[in-house]
Amino acid sequence: MQKILVTGALLFVGLMEIKAQKTHSNSNNQLGATPVFIEEVKKSGNEIVIPYKQYKLSNGLTILIHEDHSDPICYVDVTYHVGSAREQQGRSGFAHFFEHMMFQGSKNVADEQHFKIITESGGTLNGSTNTDRTNYFETVPSNQLEKMLWLEADRMGFLLDSVTQRKFEVQRATVKNERGQRYDNAPYGLVSEKIGEALYPQGHPYSWTTIGYIVDLDRVDVNDLKRFYMRWYGANNAVLTVAGDVNTEEVLVMAQKYFGNIDKGPEVKTQIVAPFKLESNSYISYEDNVKFPMLNIAYPSSPLYTKDDAALDVLAEVLSGSQGSPLYKAFIESKKAVSVNAYQYSRELSGQFQIAIRANSSSALADIEKDLKTALNEWEKKGVSDDDLIKFKTQFQSNLYNRLSTVQGKGASLASYYTLAKNPNNLKNEIERYTSLTKEDVMRVYTTYIKGKNTVILSCVPKGKSDAAAQSDTWKMYDRKIETESDEYKNLSYVEAKDNFNRSIMPKAKAATPVSVPDFYTTKLFGKIPLIGITENEIPKVNVLITFKLGHRFEEIGKAGIAQLLASMLEQSSQKTSAEEIENKLNRLGSSVNIYSGDEDFNISIQALKENLTATLKIVEESFFEPKFDPTEFELEKKKQLDGITQMQTNASALAEMAYRRVLYGPNHIMSLPSNGTSETVNSIGLEDVKEYFNRFNSGSISVAVSGQISKDQIITELKFLNKLLPGGPAPTDLNLENKIENTKIYFVDKKNAAQSEIRIGYMAMPFDATGEFYKCNIMNFSFAGAFNSRTNYLLREVKGWTYGTRGSFNGTKYPGAYTISGGFKSNTTDSTLKEFFAELKKYSENGITNDELTFTKNAMTQSDALKYESPLQKLGFIKRVLEYQLPKDYVAKQTAILNTITKAEINTLAKKYLPYKNMIVVVVGDKASNFEKVKKLGFDVVEIDVDGNEVK
Repeated sequence: MQKILVTGALLFVGLMEIKAQKTHSNSNNQLGATPVFIEEVKKSGNEIVIPYKQYKLSNGLTILIHEDHSDPICYVDVTYHVGSAREQQGRSGFAHFFEHMMFQGSKNVADEQHFKIITESGGTLNGSTNTDRTNYFETVPSNQLEKMLWLEADRMGFLLDSVTQRKFEVQRATVKNERGQRYDNAPYGLVSEKIGEALYPQGHPYSWTTIGYIVDLDRVDVNDLKRFYMRWYGANNAVLTVAGDVNTEEVLVMAQKYFGNIDKGPEVKTQIVAPFKLESNSYISYEDNVKFPMLNIAYPSSPLYTKDDAALDVLAEVLSGSQGSPLYKAFIESKKAVSVNAYQYSRELSGQFQIAIRANSSSALADIEKDLKTALNEWEKKGVSDDDLIKFKTQFQSNLYNRLSTVQGKGASLASYYTLAKNPNNLKNEIERYTSLTKEDVMRVYTTYIKGKNTVILSCVPKGKSDAAAQSDTWKMYDRKIETESDEYKNLSYVEAKDNFNRSIMPKAKAATPVSVPDFYTTKLFGKIPLIGITENEIPKVNVLITFKLGHRFEEIGKAGIAQLLASMLEQSSQKTSAEEIENKLNRLGSSVNIYSGDEDFNISIQALKENLTATLKIVEESFFEPKFDPTEFELEKKKQLDGITQMQTNASALAEMAYRRVLYGPNHIMSLPSNGTSETVNSIGLEDVKEYFNRFNSGSISVAVSGQISKDQIITELKFLNKLLPGGPAPTDLNLENKIENTKIYFVDKKNAAQSEIRIGYMAMPFDATGEFYKCNIMNFSFAGAFNSRTNYLLREVKGWTYGTRGSFNGTKYPGAYTISGGFKSNTTDSTLKEFFAELKKYSENGITNDELTFTKNAMTQSDALKYESPLQKLGFIKRVLEYQLPKDYVAKQTAILNTITKAEINTLAKKYLPYKNMIVVVVGDKASNFEKVKKLGFDVVEIDVDGNEVK
């Protein structure tokens, strides 16, 4: 690595100014002071590094630029060093609330246009808030870069005039919906909030969650939020990161133009909090709508990016990260628990090490706590092994390659490192931090932070079973203070930048770089097994996906879930090697092998470092062709699957999916049941049933897709073991769908006291077709329910504030698939939501698309192609689709031609035909007491059912 540092200013003159004039000849902007060059990091040899150049504007804005011309896309990230840790007691949720407001338009960007502009540019976008920082990011075709910088600059410097009371109220409702969906209405959703309250002293900035408390959200007003913006959203508290197919000098010119005159903002000092210590163990508990009681133990630990933080990551992996780990053996193999997980949760100011155990419904958490102490004491006698460290470090390297395989992964890393580690080149330190760890380091942090240390012990128990808690509560939630607004929010002023160019004119995109569909090869292994592949050399890894057409659809209805159970068994012991040792071998190689079953496919997904592919495939060969099918392992895997089915009964979204499938397909179709089966069907499956299902696998039902650093000839040699498959043909399946929808009917599932209602609306539409009506219908649906700015999401989220989000799409394979609109909505708006949905369906079906919607759809879908083929896994998914549907190499070009030429009349015809609002199924999972009678008044047939689709009398 070469690193160039400059302490003073390096002025860009001459050629730079000429290029600026050429690039922005339509602008009269005077560039003013040029960006100051800070440093450059270059790659040297084979080292793992993210090359970049760093600059700073006169207003304090830091700029990081990473050039990567491998794909015609770029990533733009603006990270502000402010999160919920900068809030005050009684004023929680401001940082996250403001993240929502930043998408609501600014002085030169109309209301709700931020998402629309980026979507129409072919890009994706989002924002996120945590305790320590807030970031806004987009990945777009690289010809759209200037437009992205214009957008980000406008909301950095020109936001407040557009922050209205109406927008404020809508986003307040949206945030409350988000809290309801992710916290209040989710199983175990309040665990993190309650642990934070008890673990940290009152007033500590980590003692509340980023989402905030409802009472605080209700208390805040629009002026509070404006002051929060003026305090923390200055240029000096931000870093602009641009990564991808860009030119550094052009980025600097654009950054100076759009960001250079924005106000610096108040000084932001490093946040310092007093160290704290738990004086005793704190037992807390609460009742929740869960099936399995959970014990969650939290220890104060080391903050982010410290050596102890890294050692604690290793400790967590050693304790629970494998089938051979002590906690897995103590709780999962013994069948005392459903799941166990240890992890180090590190943040800027502090860390916390947690162990979470979901016990069996019959287990008392007091016993689980005792068993945990016993397991840790027994493990300590042996401690960390050399092999533990080898496995962790190899996996760390493999995962690092995955992170660096996209411009977003690299750009986001630079931004995070700069913000939280004060060094964008912190990747070097990260690698050193982990690769230098010793066994002694890991045992030291165990002794320092875990062994015999005071902790918070939280019991989350099913409702009505408070006696299952580990111990009576010894800690009680304090009365939260409502702090007076800090002096740092006084005497703030909104200084709008003064420009000598017209900022209201949105920059035009450059000419788009033609997007090349990845070149691929096809062949047949041994003249019978279809193989498709892409050779690429960006990272030294290989991805192999082996697919059998033997998923859920091919099961007998009385044995639903058998394919998923078989997948679990194939990850267990072979006839020669135990499951524990197989996992250890893979970890030493830095490889992953995941076997899983879906609705139609049974998959073996393999990721390996190039040099370890041969050894990895040897393990796959042994596991697949010589499975042990051990009865003890079978009973354990069967229990896990049954536990998962039981847990689904408390999740409103899962309940809605189960009921929707049941009604959509009818009771006699295998697809009416979830792919993991039901308690009844899985209980009926024996080990001999699994063996019989395994015997159906043959060379006539398999295909292989490969991407990565390997040639066609090499992979053919590596996969020669597949010739062991017996000959045969594809499995038969029932294509018939007996269930006909005579008229729209609402099926209501009661979930008592649910804060939200989960809604599914749809019908059985058609199979996949790359260039036929299926593809054209997704064009038709894009502006109605397929995009963030679609009619439905815009109305129900941005105008009404009733939901965190709703989407709809056509989903088909070789078999007919459903058109489904779904989302979670405020409970007291259930009937109103249904009324609005059907009003919009009727309007779109009868009146069709507008001219503006058609333009938006064509622009967005055409330009988004640039983002589809960047990562190795994206390429793998692309070629798998080509192989599965026997698509020609030019099918993407044909789709583009259809998209460019489709007319408004064609789309309107499709809408009329494929949005049959009079013949749809509606499933509502919500609180019957408050909603059932109101829903009945909408004029539809309404029937109450259970999750199995049976009418409730």
